[in-house]
Amino acid sequence: MTDTAIATDARVNLLGLTRSELEAFASSIGEKPFRARQLMKWLYKRSVAEFGQMTDLAKDFRARLATVAEVRVPEVLLRQSSADGTRKWLLSMDGSGNASQAIEMVYIPEPGRGTLCISSQIGCAMDCSFCSTGQQGFNRNLSVADIVGQVWLANRELGNADQFAGTTAFRVITNVVFMGMGEPLANYRSIVPAAEILMDDLGFDISRRRVTVSTSGLVPQMRKLAEETNCALAVSLHAPNDALRDELVPINRKHRIAELLEACWYYVERQNARGITFEYVMLDGVNDKPEHAYELAELLRGKPGKVNLIPFNTFPGTQYKRSTAAAIERFRDILNSHGVIATTRRTRGDDIDAACGQLVGRVRDRTTVRLGSKVMSVSVQS
Repeated sequence: MTDTAIATDARVNLLGLTRSELEAFASSIGEKPFRARQLMKWLYKRSVAEFGQMTDLAKDFRARLATVAEVRVPEVLLRQSSADGTRKWLLSMDGSGNASQAIEMVYIPEPGRGTLCISSQIGCAMDCSFCSTGQQGFNRNLSVADIVGQVWLANRELGNADQFAGTTAFRVITNVVFMGMGEPLANYRSIVPAAEILMDDLGFDISRRRVTVSTSGLVPQMRKLAEETNCALAVSLHAPNDALRDELVPINRKHRIAELLEACWYYVERQNARGITFEYVMLDGVNDKPEHAYELAELLRGKPGKVNLIPFNTFPGTQYKRSTAAAIERFRDILNSHGVIATTRRTRGDDIDAACGQLVGRVRDRTTVRLGSKVMSVSVQS
């Protein structure tokens, strides 16, 4: 059982326990393993937090749960809605009900699907120069319960809690992406069990192709992920050569593009995956020139990957500007004409600062601020 699941009052937060951990918990209080399966359905299929409402559980079991366990989720500090239907929440993560340490979570509705973008850390230490989150500094990793609690809370907020028949015919959240605040693979020990709960058929029951872990390029963790879980992988590439990527994505100074791509193809092979999604933010005059597109096409041609071109979303103090629509279209066409699938991401939620690269939350008591300036006091979990 994960130590992060234990509250300060010694009551176990059931959110964040995988199926095997929940079965172990049930056993520890004298219950059969099937009680854990019942609990999972109430927690994730119906988003019920009150043990008294779990009507197919024995009354004495419900009473015991109330004394030794709880369902504790992040507290909503602020709700915002965009003109395009995107929704954003500011969530308190320190248990105090204030914004001293807070993250942001975003829901993006589209025809036939709804994507929830969740955070894995309070802040981020990767220091990507074009990302607002990366300029906020870093405080801590989120626990499994912190991560799973975001999805649970979003289900309640979006009215997706009433699935008593166990059907997936009606589902507001169809996709979950670890693309919010933080570098997911720097919080490896929480990300893997959280993804397991998302994909468990007694958990949120989301297809492995619809749970996406994003990384700026932590190669050892990518290889380890290939051995331990089975979800989609997205890689923040943003440049076709090492010199430029060193400037934009500082982790590249440790793991060069060739090493990164080798880990990508290894992941595809081990997971029998369709391919890797490469994220590429379009920065005017920086990485959007035709020669960059030709370089990128040379790297990826014939490989199992596709490129997602992301128009840059501005934030206060940034030195960058968004590439023109013509430059983005030209870049995409060069890639497509050279056999590399490339699409342009539609910007969503920018009127509430909910677009890609704009999430900032509230990060105080920073333990480190810059990876790019070689401040490396934050350890990477493995």
